[in-house]
Amino acid sequence: MSALTFSLKKPLQFAINCAALTPDALAKRTFNQIAAIPLYHGKQAVRVDELFDISGHDSASLRFLNATHQLDYLGANLRSGRIDISGDAGAYLGFGMKGGEIHCLGNTQDLAACNMQNGLMVIHGNTGDFLGGAAAGLRKGMLGGTVVVKGHAGDRVGDQMRRGLILIEGNAGDYCASRMLAGTIGVLGKVGAYAGFSMHRGTLLLTTQPDLHPTMQACGSHTLPFLNLLFKSFAPYSQAFASLKTLRAARWLGDAANKGNGEILIIKNF
Repeated sequence: MSALTFSLKKPLQFAINCAALTPDALAKRTFNQIAAIPLYHGKQAVRVDELFDISGHDSASLRFLNATHQLDYLGANLRSGRIDISGDAGAYLGFGMKGGEIHCLGNTQDLAACNMQNGLMVIHGNTGDFLGGAAAGLRKGMLGGTVVVKGHAGDRVGDQMRRGLILIEGNAGDYCASRMLAGTIGVLGKVGAYAGFSMHRGTLLLTTQPDLHPTMQACGSHTLPFLNLLFKSFAPYSQAFASLKTLRAARWLGDAANKGNGEILIIKNF
């Protein structure tokens, strides 16, 4: 069966909340019922078929064509199935995601994978601030799952992250791994200022030396054989990370203001 496909008819004037369009939510709906689902921008509602041309039948696999940055909450609370986005995605991509897969071929706005619990998200372009972080008013960021960004990420990657894996093949902005509680974040490019700020636990894996704040403590350079296994474990998600070979790393602990149990590993030739 062909994937259930939503092709955006024309550019949007306002951002639209698309949380209702997931494989889980559409599994038992007929074609006409799906077409009549109301989507909201503010307090205003508009039918799905007023915004999208709809085709296909397999609701376990959704496709969004001509997607733009005004499609918010795509894949929110996804539990199973797959969503493919041809174009850009708005804010809160995969909010509260609990399973399944999301693949975005373009860029995303802020708060992608926020409060994510499980599943796989792959962003082939760039993403905004608070990737894998916590939505406003919540104290827990990403709780599990895997996020791969082929491009660059904004500020506060993994803010309040508690579990899971984030791999960024490009650069990341300021405050990467801020307030991180557990999990692993890898960045192949450069990171901005204050990496690991207020970090409690977890691992930040870097390939370039950032400007670290004074409460991050240098622990010297080490040969760490487990890195070979770690890099191999990345192979299903990112060949760029899987191709890393060095076992040497400069290790920093911190944030000392929060008991100093987090670590930053900077891998390069020493």
